Amino acid sequence: MTAVQSPRANVLLRGGPASQMSEAERVRYVADPALSLKIQRGNRYEHFEPTPETVSHDGSDLQVFAWSRVTYVAE
Repeated sequence: MTAVQSPRANVLLRGGPASQMSEAERVRYVADPALSLKIQRGNRYEHFEPTPETVSHDGSDLQVFAWSRVTYVAE
């Protein structure tokens, strides 16, 4: 078995519930940083939109994704 490294973090989530998330949840890898991001959290989805802003974090430049809205899972 060979070890596979996970992709390097490339985005930082900001706003909305991101303030309630741990740093490990807010800093993450997104395959296509030009597209919106939807994260399931319990009975809802938190939506984040890419911005042109970048921030430096642990020696890497991360694109900022800003919270835009919440939608709920249909029962």
